[in-house]
Amino acid sequence: MRKDKEKVLDEVWTEERVRSFLNVRSHDNNPDDFHILLKAYQSMRAEDFSQFIGFFTDDNRDLNATNVNGETVLDVIRDHRHAGPYIEALQAAVSN
Repeated sequence: MRKDKEKVLDEVWTEERVRSFLNVRSHDNNPDDFHILLKAYQSMRAEDFSQFIGFFTDDNRDLNATNVNGETVLDVIRDHRHAGPYIEALQAAVSN
């Protein structure tokens, strides 16, 4: 059984805090770009994640980075119950 995202209310996400996720590094064998996207998804509200995707692509990062199993972040989150807005943000960015 997967742990699903819980709604967090009144959390402040400044632009600086959102951008700080670009500095996250993988602590396992997954590529940094995959790890950064997954951590942003796990940590941010959908609107902050959408903003982050812009910073991520502006930094020439790979939205299609895969984990050691060959899965993209989209593959990993596709079946998560509350992932809809996150998936939409990723798909919109990938298609641009």
